[in-house]
Amino acid sequence: MNVSQTMETEEDLLTCLHIKLYHPQQSCKGLYGLLPLGKRSRLSADDPLRLGRDAQTCNYVLLDPRVSRKQLSLHAYRTPQNQDMLFTIQNLSQRGRVSVNSSSLGYLERMDLPNKALIRFGEYEMLIVREAGEARGSFEVEFEVLGVPPSRETCMCEPTMSPVMDTGSCVMNGYPAEVRELGPLESDETLVYQS
Repeated sequence: MNVSQTMETEEDLLTCLHIKLYHPQQSCKGLYGLLPLGKRSRLSADDPLRLGRDAQTCNYVLLDPRVSRKQLSLHAYRTPQNQDMLFTIQNLSQRGRVSVNSSSLGYLERMDLPNKALIRFGEYEMLIVREAGEARGSFEVEFEVLGVPPSRETCMCEPTMSPVMDTGSCVMNGYPAEVRELGPLESDETLVYQS
């Protein structure tokens, strides 16, 4: 084999966004029928990744009438101080909010996407994990469907959370009532209460 065929090239080291999706009714609705699940797709860093229900304006489509035509977009960028490809997320929906970890984005608002982010819109939860790479002109995206909500699987606690108790549970504002009501199952018996 030729040496040039065995060497890694810059294109082998593309930054990859792992996008893990969850919807409570995903098993019976076929919501992800147009997504390339389980395989990597390459995108130009010049063009934003758009997710929504309109196949003409979005590169990735959710088959759900409750999703906006253009729900959100991810834009790649670099800074002079950092050679990594970074991303911003922008809410493109006029009728719904997108939340990123504990921050809510209104229409056309954008923010920097952390290396690991829990995105919510409607009943969807999306965990995006950025795998760093060295390429500059393009990046990859890999979609996967999760069987459980990523908020429960990863315990992505928001800054307004209560402390994590011995049970390992986290109680968070803004989460469904059944998650908020968990509360600690054990307490520190050495605490002395004064009235």
